Amino acid sequence: MLKARILGAALASTMLTTAAWAGELVINTDTSDPAPKAAFEALIAGFEAENPDVTVKWNLFDHEGYKTSIRNFLTADAPDLANWYAGNRMLPYVNAGLFEPVDDVWEENGLNESLASAKGSMTIDGKIWGVPYTYYQWGVYYRKDIFEANNIAVPTNWDEFKAAGMALKDAGVTPITIGTKYLWTAGGVFDYLNLRTNGYDFHMALGKGEVSWTDDRVKATFANWKELLDAGFFIDNHAAYSWQEALAPMVQGDAAMYVMGNFAVAPLREAGLSDDQLGFFQFPVINPDVPLAEEAPTDTIHIPANAKNKEDAKKFLAYLARADVQSQINETLGQLPINNASTVGDDKFLQAGYEMLSSTDGGIAQFFDRDYPAEMAKAGMEGFQEFMVKPERMDKILERLEKVRMRVYK
Repeated sequence: MLKARILGAALASTMLTTAAWAGELVINTDTSDPAPKAAFEALIAGFEAENPDVTVKWNLFDHEGYKTSIRNFLTADAPDLANWYAGNRMLPYVNAGLFEPVDDVWEENGLNESLASAKGSMTIDGKIWGVPYTYYQWGVYYRKDIFEANNIAVPTNWDEFKAAGMALKDAGVTPITIGTKYLWTAGGVFDYLNLRTNGYDFHMALGKGEVSWTDDRVKATFANWKELLDAGFFIDNHAAYSWQEALAPMVQGDAAMYVMGNFAVAPLREAGLSDDQLGFFQFPVINPDVPLAEEAPTDTIHIPANAKNKEDAKKFLAYLARADVQSQINETLGQLPINNASTVGDDKFLQAGYEMLSSTDGGIAQFFDRDYPAEMAKAGMEGFQEFMVKPERMDKILERLEKVRMRVYK
């Protein structure tokens, strides 16, 4: 039986513990959806079974309540562990001195090797700030049957990608579907184009506000994007469609590719596509001098700087990082473990994502609206959608984004 006492989201803000002691480990999470909740119940039960001298007190929040509460509880009455996200999403709490570096946990448990793919996204100022436990891949999902019917090979570089698109157009098929009604899908396209054009370090520097949006390297990313737009590679009227509505052209065979996260697989299957019809490939190389970075939003656990029971918190992080534990968590979540000795189910898309992410040496980005401050992310994604409709406005859009950068990061 799970010993952890779960406090409902409605009660969490008023019932957070005011004292902790050795043997009690306080964990705050926003994993209130069914699968994450079940995964954490099993995680905590397994940890307590191996550590009978430790009792976990689990404060469970809903997502919105957590986002508005995290800075307050990290400052005023910190738990011993708190979940959050990698990359620039954790940067404000690192800069504010609210998270504890955990390089010792990584060193003592061999995590520099076993969690190598996510190390870069967990590192700020040369220190490691938490333990990642799950992510999922982005990439290009495509109609394998349409490619085969038109003798189109899976593209691995930019020229091959453009050639594949032209071959699809010649066959009467729009190369890429997308729905930009809610903006963030265009952020995924920008991220991959920028990662492939300029690389992970530049991409993250842009997210930190260290690079001008009118920089020639940013313009090079947009120039690559414009090549696809000018060639008519994207479906018409995409600004009217949600990401789910944009699945329909792919299901119907009117479009052949979608730059998207792995969560799109389930609705594509539910809409009737078989695994013989549906495939996945890594976003192709644009600049061969740039190591291949990937887009893989990563969930993490951190020790607050003000935690009272850091000793047991470090034990929990070591447990969380283990290959068997990450295998179990992600079987429940339907996502990918970060530990490169973990196992994944026989789903072909999970297998493809795990192989791709475990072998990447170019870095793991978190997605545009995670890697950028909220105001910059909103302005950026609005600009991307506008650019996709009116690419001739590129310079004006970039000048506007630069004004937002100057205001947001001042």
